[in-house]
Amino acid sequence: MTLTQLRYIVAIADAGLNITLAADNVHATQSGISKQLKQLEGELGFQVFTRRGKSLDAVTPAGSQVLERARSILHEARNIRALAANLREEAHGELSLATTHTQARFVLPEAIARLKQHYPELGVHIRPQGEGRIIGLFESGEVDLAMVSTSGHAPEGGIAVPLFRWHRRAVVPHGHPLAKLGRRLRIQDLAEHPLVSYESSLQPESSLRRAFAAAGLAPRIACTSADADLIKTYVLAGLGVGILAEMAIGPGDARELVTLDIDGLLPVCTSWLVLRRDHVLRSYVAQLARFVAPQIDEAELRRVVAGHAEPNWPVAPLWSELQPRSTARRVASRAA
Repeated sequence: MTLTQLRYIVAIADAGLNITLAADNVHATQSGISKQLKQLEGELGFQVFTRRGKSLDAVTPAGSQVLERARSILHEARNIRALAANLREEAHGELSLATTHTQARFVLPEAIARLKQHYPELGVHIRPQGEGRIIGLFESGEVDLAMVSTSGHAPEGGIAVPLFRWHRRAVVPHGHPLAKLGRRLRIQDLAEHPLVSYESSLQPESSLRRAFAAAGLAPRIACTSADADLIKTYVLAGLGVGILAEMAIGPGDARELVTLDIDGLLPVCTSWLVLRRDHVLRSYVAQLARFVAPQIDEAELRRVVAGHAEPNWPVAPLWSELQPRSTARRVASRAA
């Protein structure tokens, strides 16, 4: 029995018993997988899968038990490789991360650049996605890490590490009525105008909709996008008031847009890094977490991920607290 054989039967199960697809997923040939499966079943003395003609039909009861243990063995084999790589201080590997367009565009570039300075041979693959798809990609194993934001509970599917908290801002073109109010915005002010926001605002349970509903109002969503830059583009085109994450607004935007403080109108959001449970944490993953959120203790992070400690994370700082004073974003506050 070999790790390759175990990897192949898991690949077959994950591919819905389609050997051709399984072979593509593990970069093997169909005949090679079939041969290894036959050899494994011969050694075990029973079938892992039942057949219908030349096709696999179902997982046998005994096969289910074998697959469960095979997944555990492969998981531990990956942990041993990761441990060995950490001990050898290997500086190469592949890291894939699913996150939102906003995090990919405005949060991660500096952290990834610093990471590459420490690990120049590391391949980093960023997969910007809508909020609804990120955890699914993580749970399916298509990416190593997930970085998501919530306005409430921590995301499920892995170990959620709070990185930082952030506010939303409203943006309007110069000369817009809301830019000339001379006071702080109220949610009733936003309700009087069409809004341009993130795709998540379309969800019935979005924090934006809940905030409006709590005031007995309903938002008028004129346009949505997963991309913050597109939201700003459509605000300038006159479609409505933009609602954006604060990190998506830079000093250059002030040439065409006025940024309005809406703290207190919408819940504060938290950005989380989601890691796999019971894994040996690669050094470059721990480094990336600390580059984004310096308050994270690397040793504690390793213990939690390995299953040796319960999470007890420090309170995540506000995004504005993590930014140097020289690059802090100025918000046009409309004082009452």
